[in-house]
Amino acid sequence: MKLAFSTLGVPGLPLPDVLRLATAHGYHGVELRAHPEEPVHPGLGSAERADVAAEFKGSGVEILGLAGYARVAAPGDDEPVLAEIRSLLDLARDLGAPYIRVFPGGDLDVQTPEEADATAARRLGTAAEYANDLGVRILLETHDSHRTAADAMRVLGLVGHRQVGALWDVMHTWLGGEQPSETYAALSPHLGYVQIKDIASAEDTTPLPLGAGVLPLAECVEVLSRHGWDGWLCWEYEKRWYESAAELPGLLEAGREHLSRLLNDSA
Repeated sequence: MKLAFSTLGVPGLPLPDVLRLATAHGYHGVELRAHPEEPVHPGLGSAERADVAAEFKGSGVEILGLAGYARVAAPGDDEPVLAEIRSLLDLARDLGAPYIRVFPGGDLDVQTPEEADATAARRLGTAAEYANDLGVRILLETHDSHRTAADAMRVLGLVGHRQVGALWDVMHTWLGGEQPSETYAALSPHLGYVQIKDIASAEDTTPLPLGAGVLPLAECVEVLSRHGWDGWLCWEYEKRWYESAAELPGLLEAGREHLSRLLNDSA
C-alpha cells in the first residue's frame, strides 16, 4: 500500500512546503483539500494549474485526489451541486489527480433516507458521464448522513457506474458501528482509497497521532492486506477543525513508522 496525508492537517501551507514534508518523511502522495482557503482550489487559472502539476511531477510526489465539499444528497436544486462537481473534475483533470472526494450531505430532518439516496444517486449518475470523459473518478466518502459502508452502498448500488466509487473514512464507519471486515466486504468492489486517523473516543474526535487513540487501524490494515488490496492509505489529520491539536509536521515521521509496522505485521 502507498501512504499519503491530507493538507487538511497543514491548513494553508504553501505547496512547496507540503511537498518537502512528503518527501522528507517518506509519503508517496498528498490529498489536496480543494477549498479557497488553500493554495489549490477550483478558482486557479490554467497557468497556475500547470505550475501545480509541474511542482508535483518535479517532486516525485503524487496527487492522490482532491477533497471537495460538494454534498450530493443535500436538499435543493441539482445544478449548483453538479456545477461544483464539474469544477472539481476539471481541476483534477488539469492536475492529473485520479480522484475527487464528495460528501453525502443529506438532511434527514427534511428528507427520508430514500429521498436522500435517490438525490445522491441521480446527481452522481449525471456527473459520472462527465467524469468518464475526463478520466477522473468520483468517490463518495463514508461521512455525515451516510457514514457506514451499508449507507454508502444504498447510493452506489443505485448509481452502478464505474466512475463513481467509495472513499472509506475509518472514523465514520467505526462511529456508525461497523466492523472493518464488514466495511471492506461492502465497499471493496468500489473502493478508491482509505482515509485513516485516530481519536480519543466517540465523544472526543480531536485528532491524535496514529496509534494513540481508539480507532481500529490495525484491524483495517489487516483486512486490507488479507484481501491483497494495494491502494492508498491517506492520513486525514483534521487540524483545520481543531486548532488546539498538535502540529502535523512533527507527527508525520512517527505516523509513517506506525503505518509501516502495521503493514509489516499484517503481511
